[in-house]
Amino acid sequence: MQLKIYNTLTKIKEDFVPVDSNHVRMYTCGPTVYNYAHIGNARPAVVSDLLVRVLRFLYPKVTYVSNITDIDDKIIKASDETGVEIGVITAKYEKIYNEDMQSLNVLKPDKQPHATEHIDDMIALIKKNIINNKAYESEGHVLFDVSSYPSYGKLSKRDADDQIAGSRVAVASYKKNPGDFILWKPSSENQPGWDSPWGFGRPGWHLECSAMSENCLGIPFDIHGGGMDLVFPHHENEIAQSCGSCNEGHNPQAYVKYWIHNALLNMDGEKMSKSLGNILYIRDLLKEYPGEVLRLALLSAHYRQPLNLTKDVLAQSQATLNRFYRNLNKNESIDSCSDFLEYLPNGFLESICDDLNTSKALASLNEISKKLSSSSSSEDKKKFKTQLLACGYILGILQEEPRQWLGISNGSDSADSKTVEQLVLNRDTARKNKDFEKADQIRNVLLDMGIEIEDSPTGTVWRKIKK
Repeated sequence: MQLKIYNTLTKIKEDFVPVDSNHVRMYTCGPTVYNYAHIGNARPAVVSDLLVRVLRFLYPKVTYVSNITDIDDKIIKASDETGVEIGVITAKYEKIYNEDMQSLNVLKPDKQPHATEHIDDMIALIKKNIINNKAYESEGHVLFDVSSYPSYGKLSKRDADDQIAGSRVAVASYKKNPGDFILWKPSSENQPGWDSPWGFGRPGWHLECSAMSENCLGIPFDIHGGGMDLVFPHHENEIAQSCGSCNEGHNPQAYVKYWIHNALLNMDGEKMSKSLGNILYIRDLLKEYPGEVLRLALLSAHYRQPLNLTKDVLAQSQATLNRFYRNLNKNESIDSCSDFLEYLPNGFLESICDDLNTSKALASLNEISKKLSSSSSSEDKKKFKTQLLACGYILGILQEEPRQWLGISNGSDSADSKTVEQLVLNRDTARKNKDFEKADQIRNVLLDMGIEIEDSPTGTVWRKIKK
């Protein structure tokens, strides 16, 4: 099956042809660990995880790298404001981030390098750019000279004026050109820093991903991922400094062959922002919704389209998963094939390999689930159950035990469960006596208790209602 990827660099959907078909290499920008991750931070992680799962199905070896930014002005500010040491802050929020990603079924990267572990690599990269006349020292800073790199702007398709307008760095006296960006900057005695040929200081934010990706993957590597908000200036600057270090001025693919960017996420039609007070942290959402619900919601729209996350979208994702899990539970006696990935249906594969078309892929899942429900032979049920689980694995869903997901119980020693069991028994008796009014009253009492019941051929089962 041919994988197609929309390449931000070329602005077209291309056949994916790896640098080395025996070893595909991918990098995605990871979190800056100074606060809880919000749900928007999860979208690039989930999209990248999906792509990595597809790549691992198609190719014999895949190495996936996503970094941890543990030195940054935002982290320094958080430390100054709270009085907590930087290392304590970064360790805390890195742990929380990885726990949150695990809850969303995001597989941990093969390598998760930390910026502070690669300072020597960053200094070496700066030296190469200086030797190649791509960077210069000024007033204790080292800056990349954008005028020295003819391909600057090819990724973002920005002209010189747009580059200056979109830059995060203000015009400063130490710059030759307003668009030049910092590779190294001085640190005060109270700020973290490292000794370098240019004095005590710390790296610019853009530098770390170039150094870590090259160290972990080598260049050129296959795929670089991230949110669309990183196209400029972050990823544009990555290309410039990495190509500058090897003195390549015209071919951005000397660094990365394919760039994949996900669109941003809105909350109820508005951009998430502190000023609007609509930032939703993953940790808080997980108190209301299972991680698979959040993951499916993030995959419900194509990754290159803006996603408007609403309670309706989350409720729909919950209902979809409940429907799949109910079907799996009804067929719990049917064994699936152990090598289930070999049973991925062509329709699903064609959709997911077409630039990760999750909408069509989910439509395939619905069709498979219907076939599983309507099939009469055990052989067909085994095939469709295997296909459903295989597709679910690629999408990162249906990873729970159905009974556990549905909260199904047929009895327990707890007092609350005994109360529920007695009410269910009373309802069954009322139905046998054709006292349907009483049966409905008991059902409503159970609903008020947060209990949903289902009449099955083997008896009445109940489950706790998930929000």
